[in-house]
Order: sequence, then structure tokens, then C-alpha cells
Amino acid sequence: MEPGTPARLRTTPSWLLTQTAAHAAHLVADGLGALGARGYHYRLLAALEEQGPASQADLGRRCRIDRSDVVAVLNELAAKDLVVRAPDPADRRRNVVTLTTAGRCELRRMGETLDRVQDTLLAPLSRAERDQLTRLLTILLDHHADR
Repeated sequence: MEPGTPARLRTTPSWLLTQTAAHAAHLVADGLGALGARGYHYRLLAALEEQGPASQADLGRRCRIDRSDVVAVLNELAAKDLVVRAPDPADRRRNVVTLTTAGRCELRRMGETLDRVQDTLLAPLSRAERDQLTRLLTILLDHHADR
């Protein structure tokens, strides 16, 4: 923590979360950047692997990514042959996005990098503390997600 940080901030959960989130985002960006990837790449590939093929609009909603950003990121992923877009047979105005075998391999590689990032971020915590932190953050996020 910065030496000049006021004491009242050092004990404020919102400030602590913000500072930790900024550090985590930096670690993730650096880790994925070394692979030539970004967080949006991982989010979309993970959603496709877990939930199967989807329209671009559905992917954006699932991953909470703006529609224009989804299109740009899918263009990047398609250029690397990590996803395939094809017209939806039920509605030719829509594209259905499917994860490729290369996309699965890249997702696994990105996941390994993110695992190392988590280890770096959470280094001072025991396994039990990490699990507890994850549970508590999940409770907070779930509570505020509906707002």
C-alpha cells in the first residue's frame, strides 16, 4: 500500500477492492498480452466452450460485452481461426459463432496463464483464504448483479 494513503481509505472495502482490481487487471493484461490475447478473447472463447455455439448478440449479452466490441473481438478471433462464424440456418440475418479446435487449444493456454496470474495475485493467501475470498466476492457480485 502506498505510504501516504490516508488511514480511512486503507480500511474502506470499496477502496481496497478498487486498488486490488486495478492490480489484478494489470496482471491479467500482462499475462494474456504475452500470448497476444486480451481478456475479451478469453471471455468469448470460454463462453463458447461452456455454452456451445451462439449468435454474436447472445455472446455479447452472456459476456456483458458491448455489441460493437463483440464484433471486433470476433473478427480478431476468426482471423486466428479460433472461431468460425456462419449464417444461422433458422435466421440468415444472424451469425452463429462456433469454437474451433484451435480455439479450444488457445483457451487452454490462456487458462494456464490466468491460473498463474491468480497465483501471483493471491500469493499471500492460503488455499482456505483464497476459497473464502472467492465465496465472499461471489456473494457481493451476485447481490449487486440484479441492480
